[in-house]
Amino acid sequence: MRSRLLCCAVAATLLATGCAERAGQPGQAAAASTPSTPGFLAVADNSAAPGGAVTLQVAADNAAAAGLDPQMSAAAASWNLMSFVYQPLVTVGPDYTIEPLLAEKWATPDPTTYVFSLRPGVSFSNGRAMTADDVVGTMKRLLASQSSWAGQLGPVESVEKTADNEVTFKLKSPYTPLLGALANINASILPMKEIDEKSIDVTKETLGTGPFVVGEHRQDVAWTFKKNPAYWNKEQPVVDTLTVEIVPQEATRLAALRDGSAQMSAFVNADTAKLLEGVPNVRVATQTTSDYHYLNLNSLGKTFADQRVRQAVNIALDRKQIAEVATGGQSKPTGVTPEGLPDACDPAKVPSATAGLEKAKALLKEAGAENLTFTLATYTTDPVLGQIAQIMQQNLQRIGVTMKIELLDEGTWANRVYVESPPNFEASMTWFAGYVDGAMVSRWWNPDTSLFNKAFMKTDPELNALIDKAAADLPGPARATTFQQLCDRADANAEMIPLATRPQYLAYRSDTLSPNIMANEGYGNPYRMISTFRELAR
Repeated sequence: MRSRLLCCAVAATLLATGCAERAGQPGQAAAASTPSTPGFLAVADNSAAPGGAVTLQVAADNAAAAGLDPQMSAAAASWNLMSFVYQPLVTVGPDYTIEPLLAEKWATPDPTTYVFSLRPGVSFSNGRAMTADDVVGTMKRLLASQSSWAGQLGPVESVEKTADNEVTFKLKSPYTPLLGALANINASILPMKEIDEKSIDVTKETLGTGPFVVGEHRQDVAWTFKKNPAYWNKEQPVVDTLTVEIVPQEATRLAALRDGSAQMSAFVNADTAKLLEGVPNVRVATQTTSDYHYLNLNSLGKTFADQRVRQAVNIALDRKQIAEVATGGQSKPTGVTPEGLPDACDPAKVPSATAGLEKAKALLKEAGAENLTFTLATYTTDPVLGQIAQIMQQNLQRIGVTMKIELLDEGTWANRVYVESPPNFEASMTWFAGYVDGAMVSRWWNPDTSLFNKAFMKTDPELNALIDKAAADLPGPARATTFQQLCDRADANAEMIPLATRPQYLAYRSDTLSPNIMANEGYGNPYRMISTFRELAR
């Protein structure tokens, strides 16, 4: 499935002892295997001839306000599209493992040093060889940026070229999630020579090391990607052309799969996936993710300034019902650290889960908010959000709270939550990518480093200290304890409230497409292995 070298037996322990080294090729499925291959829901038939074209339909285009700069991208829709063109040093393999990509191996001689050996023969799509200077420049640019992802890199002290094909990261203190942070598209290696010379504006055009290049783009309509002739893996991409159509309406995407005008699409609605059952030549793969839906209560606004009011709302929410009803039983309640990741906290043990409805009513009475009415803003692109909202509306009625639901288009919703100053919402709902380490998504609970929520969330020094401690802890019982304390503190603040995990459903035409689909995904990218997909029946 993949090649990797471990110079010691247990990777978590090695981070402390400094003898870890990993090397090899990024994860790829074996040829002519079966869907029961560990870590995969579907495995491409490598006997199918290369070439041809693939058509995907997706719900949203990249976030136009952020342009095409991967470092400034904050939406999974953008990450998906940019991953066809750009690549980071490492990537995510089956079961949330970190695997080599533009770095063919790395070593950790001590807990605060990471040495990356760059893969030879890598070029940008203009033909210029990628160098260690590009890697160093990319990381320095990211660390100096206003991107929220800069905070995910943690306490990086320096990034230096230590050999022609080697880059060394020095940290101020141990930081367990570093590799996970480097695996996302935001940390992709950029063509720094061209950026510094101003011969390219990466906010408006793309130049990466990935398997495809952009042929044409019409915002909110379609993308055309073509095979990158300079790609370092000469066996990929397998297909020559990739067309991505932007189709927000799930019913339209369903129809395209039925009639074969599209070969693949992803859905988050379990009911939608069920509509494809029994359709000839259409298969549905249910992908487990670390992503989860969450609720924002604007603590810097008037309605939810009082912590007691926020806590009452939090206590009244039935996460088990949300998981069972809104997602067809495919998801699970979660705390801040995504359910299913190592050492994650137990959502059944956070304060709101054990308080009871009478406590919620008492808190409202103490706060003088017994007749509370507020509006929840959410958007239609993710239909599960509307279903969750209806369940929450019923939950809150039990404590005498009236919640109105406002369904918006995603652009309007994002503008009101993230752009307008002050933010124009009382409560809002969306979802987080959960990544591969529980300490990563928890960093979003520190508004001083996450930035995107600074206008509607208070800073809590005690919570921030727990966030930093969890990032420094090594996997194991001590970290599990820190995670639980972190989840408990965030739950008591009740500003960003985790609800339930977010599975996704990948539907594809088995008569025209043979894909590789991993069983787990942590960065919201169901098309992670697109360069290995094969077209059938040409």
